[in-house]
Amino acid sequence: MRKTIFTFAILFLCLFCLSAAETRDFASEVKLNMRSETVKQKVTVHAFVDGDTTHFNVPESVSENGILKARYIAINTPESTGKIEEWGKKASAFTREKLSNASSIIIESDTSDWNVDSTGGRYLVWVWYRNSESEEYRNLNIEILQNGLAIASSTANNRYGSTAMAALNYAKEQKLNVYSGQQDPDFYYGDAVELTLKELRLNVEKYNGIKVAYEGVITMNDGGSVYMEDYDPETGLYYGISVFYGYNLPGKGLDILSVGNRSRIVGTVQYYEAGGTYQVAGLTYKQMKPKDPGNIQKVSDGHQGAYVLTDAATFTSGKVTVLSADGTPQVFDYGYLALSTTIEMQNLKVKSINTTSDPTSSYYGAMTMNCEVDGVKVTVRTAALVDENRQMITKDAYLGKTINVRGVVDYYNGSYQIKVLSAKDITIIK
Repeated sequence: MRKTIFTFAILFLCLFCLSAAETRDFASEVKLNMRSETVKQKVTVHAFVDGDTTHFNVPESVSENGILKARYIAINTPESTGKIEEWGKKASAFTREKLSNASSIIIESDTSDWNVDSTGGRYLVWVWYRNSESEEYRNLNIEILQNGLAIASSTANNRYGSTAMAALNYAKEQKLNVYSGQQDPDFYYGDAVELTLKELRLNVEKYNGIKVAYEGVITMNDGGSVYMEDYDPETGLYYGISVFYGYNLPGKGLDILSVGNRSRIVGTVQYYEAGGTYQVAGLTYKQMKPKDPGNIQKVSDGHQGAYVLTDAATFTSGKVTVLSADGTPQVFDYGYLALSTTIEMQNLKVKSINTTSDPTSSYYGAMTMNCEVDGVKVTVRTAALVDENRQMITKDAYLGKTINVRGVVDYYNGSYQIKVLSAKDITIIK
């Protein structure tokens, strides 16, 4: 009898200890000390990037442009801005949810100065938040660790190192998320490389001939092809690509490619010789297996192209510097990075127009407008345009006029041009 009671006591104690471990909250065990020697700043979110990187609005006394790019100390969440990794989307969503609902956010340095990371462009910070004025601040870095959404990154070598390590070990013991040994329900386990449009566009030659999967907003349909784009908060730029879908997709597959949808594309990267650009092709849709990881899939609808207002000089000769994953600066032509994305350009003076006049050509009626603004030459290429009565619009409608255009960045014969598919995207100013 005594042995039985003793056994039950041991079991009860074990269950009590397990329950205590399950309810332990490491993120609340560290306290924000506003009087310590570290630098602190109350902030608001400028842009969410991923699980361990956020851009915050700060006073100009902290950063000249009013934006501080923050990299969270002690954690490294799975990738969700380049190649997509398991648990990366969940980590990104976790950070977004916590800070979106916060009533107050404070960032803190680990020392008496703001310290930059290895790229030299981001500052290493602790992120504290609370949901109401009556609550204490919580340490988001440690909360991410205790939920198993990050791996170690100098986790012990900082002012909150002991608690951060305890949170990390707890996640491992409890087999949470990254440490669960289970498949990530938000990750597609197909044979395609999961990545972002930014990663694809910055390294497109590396992926030539490779099957890839990515998400983006479908902005235009050019008959057999669609244009897609996606915004990257890290660089503040849109990245795009043309997707050739051909004529073999079933109706449901075509619906997924409707303009305004955000869709997941699975296809093979190929060099399009006639256009001198890369595209994605080889799309499939299995109607009996809609969740197949090899299928294209609709993510959401109700979106539209960004139509970034762009000046002629930037379009034709601008340069953009983008940091690679290892912090190495890469310089690109603006037109190259903007390829297949939507832009708007204003006050273009139409100097001359060439029209495809061969009635047997699939481009019959298409126009090439040679324009100029502020002394800079810009080419606008149109499809065959029709008016509200479905009558073809000729060059007389635009020649000598000043126009605003909305279109997609295209590449032809060694230069970048604006491609316009509808008459509604050309506005005559005078």
